[in-house]
Amino acid sequence: MRLRRRLVTTWAAFTEAMYFAGGGLGWTGQEFLWELYARGELALLDIAAPYRAAELMARYRDVPMDLADATLVAVAEQDGYRQIFTLDSDFYVYRLATGRALEVLP
Repeated sequence: MRLRRRLVTTWAAFTEAMYFAGGGLGWTGQEFLWELYARGELALLDIAAPYRAAELMARYRDVPMDLADATLVAVAEQDGYRQIFTLDSDFYVYRLATGRALEVLP
């Protein structure tokens, strides 16, 4: 399967995805994620200001926000992303520093 657009994520979110893929599909699911990365269809981004994740986790502690989610919101703020592909309903609650919500896909 080839993607129409390149996906971006963070190491924290990639690690979480590997955990869930392994639990549900085993190595087959994990291998699929590695293949996306190897083909350049999935990029792993760094956060320029890692402490921003801690600030977000503190702000959303009642949700609660985990590290993977916090890094995704921080990268969206940093790099101007406005869409997120997730099945995690918490992303309907999270807001960027501007107060704007991310567009949740699918």
